[in-house]
Amino acid sequence: MIDANPLIATPPSEVPLTNAPLVRAIAQVRFPPILSIEQQAFVGAFQESIRAEYPTLEPVKTQSLILNTDGASVTPTIQTTWCFWNTDRTWRISLSSSSVSIETTKYTSRTDFLARLEDLLVKLHSNFHLSQIDRVGLRYIDRVVGQNLEDISQLIRPEMAGISCSDLQEYVHQVLHESLFLLPEAQISARWGVMPANATFDPYTIEAVSERSWILDLDISATNPQVFNLEALMAQALRFTERIYTFFRWAVTDEFLRRYGGEL
Repeated sequence: MIDANPLIATPPSEVPLTNAPLVRAIAQVRFPPILSIEQQAFVGAFQESIRAEYPTLEPVKTQSLILNTDGASVTPTIQTTWCFWNTDRTWRISLSSSSVSIETTKYTSRTDFLARLEDLLVKLHSNFHLSQIDRVGLRYIDRVVGQNLEDISQLIRPEMAGISCSDLQEYVHQVLHESLFLLPEAQISARWGVMPANATFDPYTIEAVSERSWILDLDISATNPQVFNLEALMAQALRFTERIYTFFRWAVTDEFLRRYGGEL
């Protein structure tokens, strides 16, 4: 556990966890809309460039409603998101007309994750010639269950514990904390707390499980438009992963690291 302010402190050295509770990691880049991405023929070359790693394509269509200028009527629109999966469905790339994301449920290391993100951005730019980036975001989600949940007061710092670690603990059915931190370069949204079995506060990203769990959901993003520059984007992504990790290390105790296979 680190005691320095995690929003400005120097990132600590990584402690690998052999049984990490990280259930999902996501990186997303948004850009001004490229309407041609909606067309199947236009994304063929991009698919071919990633097909060796992500061979399965599953288009997903979503409908939204746009309020017309008269204020009294709406126009339905349908957007296609091209989802590319690896063979064991532990990695997914999602491409829409205004964003691309890479996510995994089998995170192994920061180095591997950033290398995959960089490879994706190289191929994205090669095919679609991006000139501007509107938003960069990374999100890491941890879940604690079982005996570790019962011992959660030993595994997280008091500032994170709240009522779920008080004398009321046995009566707590659900509790969710949320904080938004504004940094010079980005903002961090942090959500954490106890969720009951078969429940989730984000069904699109955090799957419900059949037992109670404690969730730590950290999301860092920057929304200032910038010229597409691969080196600058990857440097920013590295800083973001380091800042999220620093917050994680501040939030959990050394016992947490040991429980999940860390060697201190």
